[in-house]
Amino acid sequence: MNELQHVPTPAPQGGVSPRSGIASVERPAFGLPGVPMFLLLLVGAGAAVVLLGRFPVPALVLGAALLFALAGFFIVQPNQAMNLTLFGRYVGTERRNGLYWTNPLTVRKSVSLRIRNFNSERLKVNDAGGSPIEIAAVIVWRVVDTARATFDVEDYAEFVAIQAETALRHLASQYPYDAYEDDRMSLRAHADEVAEALGGELAARLRHAGVEVLEARLSHLAYSPEIAGAMLQRQQAGAVIAARAQIVQGAVGMVEMALRQLSEQDIVTLDEERKAQMVSNLLVVLTSERGTQPVVNAGSLY
Repeated sequence: MNELQHVPTPAPQGGVSPRSGIASVERPAFGLPGVPMFLLLLVGAGAAVVLLGRFPVPALVLGAALLFALAGFFIVQPNQAMNLTLFGRYVGTERRNGLYWTNPLTVRKSVSLRIRNFNSERLKVNDAGGSPIEIAAVIVWRVVDTARATFDVEDYAEFVAIQAETALRHLASQYPYDAYEDDRMSLRAHADEVAEALGGELAARLRHAGVEVLEARLSHLAYSPEIAGAMLQRQQAGAVIAARAQIVQGAVGMVEMALRQLSEQDIVTLDEERKAQMVSNLLVVLTSERGTQPVVNAGSLY
């Protein structure tokens, strides 16, 4: 006889597996409007008072039932929901605001649906190039599935904090702090793309807790203090090289323009040797960091 084997559900990429591979699903709870029910209980209380003199036993039973029914009232505040369980079984969620009545035997737990901010601590991690950096992020989130947030994780707020730190560490290891190739993304130069990648990874990790990520963005990014000075010198060297390259490019263009205009306007005719000397002199003048001292030639050109 073949035996059935239990195959555990694999954890989805970027997150943890729900318990037993089964995720809770939010559904509406049974709830009656509270004001009509309260008026009905008042009528019943009046009837119990009237019956008390002539039929004390039924009046006491009715009074006990009315007192028991009072435990079924609950209030749902704006941007909150109420999870209802009956004898350990989830029976639904009430999202409508106001006073409602339900089975008095149910246990009710309030869950906030308000938007929340989570500002992570500064983490010291290594980027894709192995350089130690400090990084932090601001996560804007809210609960969208109260059943998952309550029953699928122990503490959804703590779950968000831990998963945000894990996602931030993983993100920092995927990109360099600063890319020196134009076709490579970096944490510093591509803030929008990095924020989008962080938000996507957080959404994958937090969907098991019924949490929606509204925005995720880096709030702090810097080299670690032990290498900050060396990296600053590297950035300054890169900036100097880029500036000198632009200066040389502009100087070559100006020399080319000068030679072309001299030739077109037939001002002077220069052989190749004199052209080379003129190009050298112009490049020295245009690319020099200090002011050059002109030398006046009072004799012939040659």
